[in-house]
Amino acid sequence: MELYDELVARGLIAQVTNEEEIKNKINKGEATFYIGFDPTADSLHVGHFMALCLMKRLQMAGNKPIALIGGGTATIGDPSGRTDMRQMMTTETINHNVECFKKQMARFIDFGEDKAMLVNNADWLLDLNYIELLREVGAHFSVNRMLAAECYKQRLERGLSFLEFNYMIMQSYDFLKLFDDYGCVLQFGGDDQWSNMIGGMELIRRMRGKEANAMTINLLLNSEGKKMGKTQSGAVWLDANKTPPYDFYQYWRNVDDADVIKCIKMLTFLPLEEISEMESWEGSKLNEAKDILAYELTKLVHGEEEAEKAKEASKALFSGNGSNANMPSVEITDEDFRDGKIDILGVLVATKLAPSRAEARRNVQQGGVTVNGDKVTDIHACYEASDFAEEFIIKKGKKKFCKVEMK
Repeated sequence: MELYDELVARGLIAQVTNEEEIKNKINKGEATFYIGFDPTADSLHVGHFMALCLMKRLQMAGNKPIALIGGGTATIGDPSGRTDMRQMMTTETINHNVECFKKQMARFIDFGEDKAMLVNNADWLLDLNYIELLREVGAHFSVNRMLAAECYKQRLERGLSFLEFNYMIMQSYDFLKLFDDYGCVLQFGGDDQWSNMIGGMELIRRMRGKEANAMTINLLLNSEGKKMGKTQSGAVWLDANKTPPYDFYQYWRNVDDADVIKCIKMLTFLPLEEISEMESWEGSKLNEAKDILAYELTKLVHGEEEAEKAKEASKALFSGNGSNANMPSVEITDEDFRDGKIDILGVLVATKLAPSRAEARRNVQQGGVTVNGDKVTDIHACYEASDFAEEFIIKKGKKKFCKVEMK
């Protein structure tokens, strides 16, 4: 199976402008393409994961990726998929985020000589002359067509700032710049970027008289149509300091039954033949598929060693067969104690298993808390420092737990 057909079979491709042209280029390993990432945080997250995996797949087939970090466009903010205006970031924050992105991307993409490129659109956008931009670039954009774009339509009722209105022009200019400087004729990205990508193609056609193309990949949605990669505590990050490898593993281990095979197809590099055998799995076998998904993705993001640790910790908790040494741990200090003791509510709050004592009280009263496997039903249960000298594992519900240690 050729690469393009494999992307289709994995359910990755959403929209394309010229299927035959794109198919021909990437199958032959002749495509120079780019995908953009705006540094709106100090870490990439699961929402970026599909794009990174696509870049990796295409590079493995001989194509040349350009990873564009939006140090310039991040100063404006992409209105796509937003119901309100993004918070303005300082230049210092953007530059810090750019450096964080660079380090994380290197785990997926080979930026060796003549392999892949990493560029920052701040290098050209921040020096643009506004009048020159209006005359040379702005003249090629129809306001009527821009307002008809999906990325703007959904914001018009709530209010679209002129600042955000310029985002499409900036992204389109990026495509033109990469076309001129590096011969980049393909832009890939999430399906919510379709309008912006078409804008870049049109700009190249109008200003250079040449053809370029675009392809979008499906957004990672669950069976209810909601974006995946979010938890009650926020985004699932690729930075181990923001989402520890075990928590990352558990996120994928706990996906709904209806989503597990789709995620394996779209996100892992397992052969399609192997995945097709899993499609008939049910019950405990489906849980095995979830373990495979969690392990493969944790290995991709954090490396094989961390994936093994997370796997062992998960087994230790849920089947009793793994090693507690790899279990996530939280340290408490003398400051958490009152008169030499800490109650069960305090332990839940200190370990962040509960956001407040009121919530912790409800968890205990509802029978959802255990310590070392024993259910705790007394909200006044107290512990001394010596209780944490040996193994102290607290669990809330079926999925949240940690080992508590004294600092």
